[in-house]
Amino acid sequence: MTDRTSPRISSRKQPKQARSTELVATILEAAVQVLAKEGAQRFTTARVAERAGVSVGSLYQYFPNKAAILFRLQSDEWRQTTEMLGAILGDAARPPPERLRSLVQAFIRSECDEAAVRVALDDAAPLYRDAPEAWEARAEGDRVFEAFMREALPKASDATRDLVGDLITTTMSTAGKQFSEWPRTAPEIEAYADAMADMFCAYLRSLQHG
Repeated sequence: MTDRTSPRISSRKQPKQARSTELVATILEAAVQVLAKEGAQRFTTARVAERAGVSVGSLYQYFPNKAAILFRLQSDEWRQTTEMLGAILGDAARPPPERLRSLVQAFIRSECDEAAVRVALDDAAPLYRDAPEAWEARAEGDRVFEAFMREALPKASDATRDLVGDLITTTMSTAGKQFSEWPRTAPEIEAYADAMADMFCAYLRSLQHG
């Protein structure tokens, strides 16, 4: 059987001049619009170039294929999520339960605000999810959460902290995605996030007292 290699998903080159940086930003903004309107299945470099008002050749100077564009959008989302994780969970002046509640609230709001693009990116994940760049992009977020779990459950074993962290992140991600599939009002989002945070915080308390 012939080995299948992952498609190249790294950008072809990084913009160095202001004009090039602006062009890449225009392409990525067009990609978001195409993705939100057409979905992952109808997402093509030609549609992105047309929406951006540039030639396909100009697009290919920075992105070798549609997987590279989608991965850039996804990696930007991972970076923003990691920055949010670090800012909220790394605030040592606040007790861990309070930080966890703030994280859940911010995450659910973000899921609802960007639902269309997130769903489409999830549909496109098979194009890049097994590539080395994808694992590297997710690793930093994992490290931030692991550090928080050591602080939240200092007496627990590594295995327990890993289990708890995985349960929280998986539940938050899966439930947040399902919740955001329908338009939600601000009060609905707040109530849902608070209920989820209550559940997580009660779980942490039970482990701390146990």
